[in-house]
Amino acid sequence: MQTRMELVLDAHLPATAIMPTRLHEGMRYAALGGGKRVRALLSYAAGEFCGAPLEHIDVPAASVEMIHAFSLVHDDLPCMDDDDLRRGKPTTHKVYGDAMALLVGDALQSLAFQIISQDKLLNNATQKLQMLHILALASGSRGMAGGQAIDIESIGIPLTREELEQMHIHKTGALIRAAALLGAYSADAPDEEKVKAIDHFAKAIGLAFQVVDDILDAEADTQTLGKTAGKDARNNKSTYVTILGLSAAKQLASELHANAMAALSFYGREADCLRQLANFITQRSF
Repeated sequence: MQTRMELVLDAHLPATAIMPTRLHEGMRYAALGGGKRVRALLSYAAGEFCGAPLEHIDVPAASVEMIHAFSLVHDDLPCMDDDDLRRGKPTTHKVYGDAMALLVGDALQSLAFQIISQDKLLNNATQKLQMLHILALASGSRGMAGGQAIDIESIGIPLTREELEQMHIHKTGALIRAAALLGAYSADAPDEEKVKAIDHFAKAIGLAFQVVDDILDAEADTQTLGKTAGKDARNNKSTYVTILGLSAAKQLASELHANAMAALSFYGREADCLRQLANFITQRSF
C-alpha cells in the first residue's frame, strides 16, 4: 500500500515542469519518497473494513498524507522546531529556503482539499462535504494547528499527564482519527456501527502512536529514526517518557493498544488490516 500511495501522490502533485517550477519541486520533495504512510494505511484499512473499493480510498488517503507533509514542513522551520533532518534527508527549508518551504506547506494544504473536492469517484456530495469538514477540523485550531500552538507555549513548562494528552489529542491524534474516518466515508454507504468502532479505534491508536514516538525518541538514534533524536528532551519539552518514565510509558502504549483492539472485538477477519496496523504502530522499533 505504501507503493500505491506513492503512485497516487505522484499523480496528484503538480509536475515540476509546471510554473511555478521551484514551488512544485518543493511540494514533491516534501510529499514523495519517504515516510511509513501510517495515515494512508489507516485510511485504506478503515475503508476496506467498511467495504470501499481501493480506488475510492486513494484520494482521501492522499489528502491526509498531503496535510501531514505540510505539517512536517512547517514544524521543521526555524521559527518552529528548527530541524535539519526529516525522513533521513535534509528538511525542506534546508533545500529550498525558509520562504519557499512556507509556501510548500501552504500549497500542500490547499491541494489536499482540492483533490477531494474534484474527485469524480466520490459521488455522494453529502459524504464529500463531510470528508472536507473532517479534514478541516483535524487540521485547524481544534486539531493539529491547535496542538502545535499548545506545544510551542509549553516549552520549558512541566505539563501534567492530562495536559500532555490534550496536546497530543490535537497535535497527533486528530489527523490520525481523520485518516480513519475519511477511509470509512469512502464507502458508498458505510455502516454507522462500523464508523463508531473505527472512531474509537483511531482515538486510542492515535494517542498510542505519540506515546511510542516518545519512547523511540528516548531509545533510538538519529540514523534509525530518520530525524533528530532526543530533541524534545534537550529543548525541555514534556513527553510521556519524561512524565511517566520509560517503563510506565511502555505500559501505557500497551493499554492503548488493548483499547484499540477492544473497539474491533465484535468484528471478524474484515477488521484484520486495522488490527495489523495497530500492532505495527505500537510494536515498531524504528
